[in-house]
Amino acid sequence: MIDETISRIENRIKNSTLMQEGNKGELLKLVADLKGEITELSKTHPAHAESIAGFTDISSHEAVRDDKHADLLKLSSDGLLASVREFEQSHPRLVSIANTISNTLSNMGI
Repeated sequence: MIDETISRIENRIKNSTLMQEGNKGELLKLVADLKGEITELSKTHPAHAESIAGFTDISSHEAVRDDKHADLLKLSSDGLLASVREFEQSHPRLVSIANTISNTLSNMGI
């Protein structure tokens, strides 16, 4: 399920007509990094890993949709950050990647 979710996110980013190519490349690299971290987390915390992937999926959906709703993007980004918060000590790279994805999507102004 995580692989399907990550693939959906990657496809959404690749197919976005609203993002600049540089932003697409940056996000695709972050998503690839996130996939590695989530895969590792899923070995010990599968439900949490699914949640993180799900919030990333929703956040990317809100960021690239034609009919923008800033409040929904904020809610989904906040959900992503909340889903990784408890792993700050044990998985700091995961938290850093999720934070960067969230900030990148929010700062794109799309």
